[in-house]
Amino acid sequence: MHLSEHKPDKSLSAYIKCYRIIDFEFNHNDPIPSKAYTPRPEHCLQFFQTPTKIEYPTSKDFIKPRNALLFGQHTVVNMRTVYKRFRSLQIVFKPGALCKLLGIPTVDLTNSSVDAELILGREIEEVNDQLFHTSNHREMLSIADQYILKKLRAIKGNLDQIDLVAGEMLNFNRSLDYYVSNGFLSQRQFNRRFIDSVGISPKAFLRVARFDYAYRLKNVFPAMNWFNVAIDSGYYDYQHLSKDYKSFTGLSPSDFFAMDSPERQLGTEEIY
Repeated sequence: MHLSEHKPDKSLSAYIKCYRIIDFEFNHNDPIPSKAYTPRPEHCLQFFQTPTKIEYPTSKDFIKPRNALLFGQHTVVNMRTVYKRFRSLQIVFKPGALCKLLGIPTVDLTNSSVDAELILGREIEEVNDQLFHTSNHREMLSIADQYILKKLRAIKGNLDQIDLVAGEMLNFNRSLDYYVSNGFLSQRQFNRRFIDSVGISPKAFLRVARFDYAYRLKNVFPAMNWFNVAIDSGYYDYQHLSKDYKSFTGLSPSDFFAMDSPERQLGTEEIY
């Protein structure tokens, strides 16, 4: 099982949060559980070198990525079915970066995953083919750097103040009013531009950021009780954490944590 995060080339650090490599193979023929992919405060371009299937609870259809998918900001769980061999690269954007790259409001991608080739062109297929034929993870990261460097040359200007504030909100250690004041806009303008850039309201984004931190904290420290997870994640009490879990996943914290996953079968947890 290989699950790792890597920093991009320094010239990309304003736009790219990280690259994630997921690479594993099961050595048994037992059924592999679906992965409940939680909401997280990010936009992502994910390349798939092996088959997978993605399902949303509100849709009867499922998605089988051909080369790569663009994921907008999510506030719902999607279920991902992997097979005996799975290999994938995620390019995780900093808040606002995907909006700049695409030149369209990312609210159009909220709670959805779209065939990346439809938006970014046939070059996506070429990049995925290069990734498929790499012999090691270092080559995969180099290909990602080269691709994003090329795409960012077409961007005019830097990230806006609203995007920088959204990046600060990943720490969720201030009030919403504080972040609005740092945006140097009225609250109505701040909300409108934030939704265009990030895909959801600033209040919802703070909720997702806090929930994501709690989810990963429990994975890192599975023996930690839920009250301490809640307090360490900035919640007032367990009830507020439980409310967010039920809102985002439909389950209580303990019931969601008890769900099986491909990582758990391979003796690890998702901590990134």
